[in-house]
Amino acid sequence: MRSLPLPLTLTARLSPVVVLAVAGWTLTSDPGPTAGDEPAAKGATQSASAPATAAASKTYTASPAPCEGVATATVKSLVPGAKTAGKEIPSTDTELRRTCSWNALKGYDYRWLDVSYEITDTDEDAEKAYKNRLEQKSGGGDVPGLGDQAYSVVNLTTEDKQQTREGEVYVQVSNALVVITYNGSDFESKKAPSTDVVNKGAIKAAKDAVAALEGGAKS
Repeated sequence: MRSLPLPLTLTARLSPVVVLAVAGWTLTSDPGPTAGDEPAAKGATQSASAPATAAASKTYTASPAPCEGVATATVKSLVPGAKTAGKEIPSTDTELRRTCSWNALKGYDYRWLDVSYEITDTDEDAEKAYKNRLEQKSGGGDVPGLGDQAYSVVNLTTEDKQQTREGEVYVQVSNALVVITYNGSDFESKKAPSTDVVNKGAIKAAKDAVAALEGGAKS
């Protein structure tokens, strides 16, 4: 079989820097009152206990190991020929933000799967991050019964007559955001897998990733 060059859009995905840049995550935190702050006379006794209450309500304090977030059987099904162990993308803070990738070219069929976790300070922060992602998308729809709220979207791109279809799933689970990216191309026919195949595959990976998060350590 002759070797075939990957389209530029797929080649770019092989760079961890690009993967992290696409994620575009920004964590927010509340430093709380400083020692010099004068509490209001009314409710001053409550201010001391507020930070402890907020900390206690944080469901997830760290990201799970992302390469263990998808079942081996799912990886084999979605990314034939890939190493099931996956490859974790470097992160500046592995407790709060972690990503794992699987990709393989089997024959002429190429598949890529990303699983990412982001742990925020509060449920409100995770919901805000979730909504920000959706504002950048068009089409797609809700995925019922997955996390607190979930959304999936599939898009088709064509470069040099080569089609690539990519599905994304976003899931908010308490103070965590789970993001799945799944795409594929056929370099012989230059076609892409169907919308149904890509969408179902991305949702399957999302269900695995959410189960891994919910089954992990909580605060």
